[in-house]
Amino acid sequence: MTLDDYILACTDKEPEYLARINRATHLRMINPRMLSGHLQGRVLAMFCNMIQPKCILELGTFTGYSALCMAESLPDNGVLHTIECDDELEDFILANFKSVEHGSKIKLHIGEALKVIETLDCTFDLVFIDADKREYTAYYEAILPKLKTGGFILADNTLWDGKVLKTADENDRQTIEIQHFNSLIATDDRIEKVMLPLRDGLTIIRKK
Repeated sequence: MTLDDYILACTDKEPEYLARINRATHLRMINPRMLSGHLQGRVLAMFCNMIQPKCILELGTFTGYSALCMAESLPDNGVLHTIECDDELEDFILANFKSVEHGSKIKLHIGEALKVIETLDCTFDLVFIDADKREYTAYYEAILPKLKTGGFILADNTLWDGKVLKTADENDRQTIEIQHFNSLIATDDRIEKVMLPLRDGLTIIRKK
């Protein structure tokens, strides 16, 4: 047994419907590692159970796995807005949402995240950022005014395969932006923050 196996053995099991989505994603998608997966999915579900958000925003739906994890604890009047730029995923995502009762609390938006955010007249309790790494700072600045005081942002992939410790190639816009985003978050006095070494790095941000 590996350490990762041990961690999963000591964590709640992946619900059966999520296991099906996990498997279908690995069978049908070119880059299935973009899916949050068992451990991070349970972490997201736990955060939502702790925070008890009524309005959630997700940037980067992929196949809907993480959205469904976060929607598990939404109240009857709760809503999760999730934004995906790839319109070819729409049918697959919607089918996954329709397969689960609490999937009805999720509203899928297809389009560029920054443009869609402008149209959302909401105050968010929780935001999960897992979209285009080249836009993390822009996402953050667009979201913060719409986040309630005491609300949370969870930013994924903030360790970026360890590339954050290296001098980025001038053409590597993703690494350059993640490094810039991390530096901004570390020095921003509008927020409290902590980075966790979970999978590829998960930064927890709380608006003061």
